[in-house]
Amino acid sequence: QVQLVESGGGLVQAGASLRLSCAASGRTRLYYIMGWFRQAPGKEREFVARIRGSSSSTAYADSVKGRFTISRDNAKNTVNLQMNSLKPEDTAVYYCGGGSLSQGYEDWGQGTQVTVSS
Repeated sequence: QVQLVESGGGLVQAGASLRLSCAASGRTRLYYIMGWFRQAPGKEREFVARIRGSSSSTAYADSVKGRFTISRDNAKNTVNLQMNSLKPEDTAVYYCGGGSLSQGYEDWGQGTQVTVSS
């Protein structure tokens, strides 16, 4: 059974940094695409960043561009999200997703809470 497990969330002050990690277990093949999404209280889940393909092409939501960096470690089948200059509006549960070229996101983690105080 495939599992995606996020880690690295926490409570920080505005301006601080956090690094989220997502590890895939029970899966021998690498995901074509891995991404991070987030959901704040009372809001819908929104895209944050993704990395895909053999070229590790990346994309970011405008709200995090220049502050967040997504990367992957294929040897460990993990994806990371370095979050710098955090703002209170970044507060949310962050979810990791993994998927294929044909199906898109297929597997999701349970989420990790990120809280940024002002």
